[in-house]
Amino acid sequence: MTPSSVRAWWFTSRQDGRFVLAQLPNPALAVWIAAVVWRSVANPTGLQRATLDGVAAGALIVWALDEVIRGVNPFRRLLGVVVLVPTLIGLLGRLA
Repeated sequence: MTPSSVRAWWFTSRQDGRFVLAQLPNPALAVWIAAVVWRSVANPTGLQRATLDGVAAGALIVWALDEVIRGVNPFRRLLGVVVLVPTLIGLLGRLA
């Protein structure tokens, strides 16, 4: 395989042949960003902090699972796995 064919395999959409790194709209990622920004700006404590942490983690898990299942190219699917695994490990670590 040539470098250009490897690059095409990783980053070309299987749906329409476009080069894809990011796609819009992405509601789950927007929820995650909003929760992280709100958490940083408001600096909540207690139940409010736990709620924002849960919303952020839940949104990131939804986004990552969507990428793993419906990602348009191997890069997007791998990115979903790379985000999903540490997010789940961190969430499970908090529950233990």
